[in-house]
Amino acid sequence: MSQVLSQIPSEIVKSFAPTGTLRAAINQGNTVLAQKDPVTGEPKGITVDLARELARRLGVPVELITFDAAGKVFEALKRGIWDIAFLAVEPVRAAEIDFTAPYVLIEGTYMVPKDSSLKQIADVDRAGVRIAVATGSAYDLYLSRTIKNATLVRAPTGPQALEMFVRDRLEAAGGVKQPLIEFAAAHPEVRVMEGRFMAIQQAMGMPKGRPVAANYLRGFVEEMKASGFVADALKRSNQPDAMVAPPG
Repeated sequence: MSQVLSQIPSEIVKSFAPTGTLRAAINQGNTVLAQKDPVTGEPKGITVDLARELARRLGVPVELITFDAAGKVFEALKRGIWDIAFLAVEPVRAAEIDFTAPYVLIEGTYMVPKDSSLKQIADVDRAGVRIAVATGSAYDLYLSRTIKNATLVRAPTGPQALEMFVRDRLEAAGGVKQPLIEFAAAHPEVRVMEGRFMAIQQAMGMPKGRPVAANYLRGFVEEMKASGFVADALKRSNQPDAMVAPPG
């Protein structure tokens, strides 16, 4: 059952929205989480729906601050321009952000040229293989920790990484499965590998130092999963391959 607005103590509301407006960082670089409305140009998708629902419960207006890459959302934390964000849980980020349990699970995988000798995920980590990634993305952070032999080549955003992969004839591109499949559908010279190198845990998060609000946010995410809100939002935004995360 939705909480009545008056039941949320003012200290929690102020902790979420010290400016009086809930400033939500929306990463449009991950099309599973946010898309651009073709008519209005406004952001839409599960992260927008969650931000608006949270603001409605808090009884404050919401401001959607859009970014084209997750790494840029994390960089903007230092400038104090957002109150909540939607990012994959990663140790580097968790040092500065209080995360909820994940609300959605998506897969990180590779795309390679169609005739590549790289057949399985494990084949990619070998000397001489260059992997295109978006700077500061969850998969960049993960591969930076785990790749032993291949070389990561970075671009500012996911689309720019894919352009670089094609233009510079790199051996592989890492990324979120759904955008890679979409790219491959328009580029018959490439293919997306079966399997995954990581399960990406998408969560809500806030800057550290707001423990009361962070605790409320954890409960909010659990309720959004249990009530069917997350599943319905994924369906509305046509993301059937994204899985609702299990209870936290």
